Amino acid sequence: MQPRLLRFWKSVARLQYWLVAQLTFLLLGLARLLPAKIAMETAATLGQLLGPLSSRNTLVLDNLRLAFPEKSEAEREAIAKRAWRNMFRLGAEYVYLEKLFDFDPGSDEPGMIEVQGSEIFERLRDEKTSCIFFTAHTGNFELLPVGAAAFGLEITALFRPPNNPYIARRLLAARRTSMGHLVPSKAGAAWGLASVLNQGGSVGMLVDQKFRRGIDGTFFGHPVKTNPLLPKLARQYDRPVYPARCIRLPKGRFRIELEEAVELPRNAQGEIDVPASTQLLNDIVERWVREYPDQWLWAHRRWA
Repeated sequence: MQPRLLRFWKSVARLQYWLVAQLTFLLLGLARLLPAKIAMETAATLGQLLGPLSSRNTLVLDNLRLAFPEKSEAEREAIAKRAWRNMFRLGAEYVYLEKLFDFDPGSDEPGMIEVQGSEIFERLRDEKTSCIFFTAHTGNFELLPVGAAAFGLEITALFRPPNNPYIARRLLAARRTSMGHLVPSKAGAAWGLASVLNQGGSVGMLVDQKFRRGIDGTFFGHPVKTNPLLPKLARQYDRPVYPARCIRLPKGRFRIELEEAVELPRNAQGEIDVPASTQLLNDIVERWVREYPDQWLWAHRRWA
């Protein structure tokens, strides 16, 4: 492609990103004018109505057919509608992220958040344990580092910015306010996380994203490529690995679940087996998704 034509198309792409970003910021601004529960429920309703009409819904249904061939098309379409509710609601919840976490262990009245495994959070905090947390795109996964911070745990999280650079900058600035330190997922990210572990800190990452240069494995019985960074860090720095997830509950509530450390497989030399450990992470995420299929983000290309 000629340089002048290439510059033209890049300008068009930037303009499209800018327009989408401005619309997104406008909608989030309008959401701030509404009471939180009304804004989030409105977003969820719009998701259920508009999501199935989008071109991305084809990918959602294709992914659901791969994962659940035993279900009927009607069942998969119902999951897709609820998944769109989750996705749109998640977008609105960014506006109220810090306010959503109201967990108070001393209160007799249930709030928006309940925590299963709070004793693990407290033990890690009191023992000042350096560890690795992992999660997946389920429920409102953004609440997990907020929850850890509420228990006095500081986590440096691997952050994959959106493709839209304008939204990425705004989102990165917003997440720095209450979610600990962030390492953008790009060249050098592994060194950033390694440095934190080397200094006795803790890190967290999402493990259910496609990674073209990743290790071969399976997810719902189909081939996938998975980033091996987590087991490589666990092997190099000998850190315990804790699964954590967020589950949506009725009436706009959430449950944060922190599980005890998983035992990563080891090879004949006693070292952590990276391919086997990567598959173990896939298996844990698959268990989570099977339990609450409408709470996972199906609109990304995990298999293709």
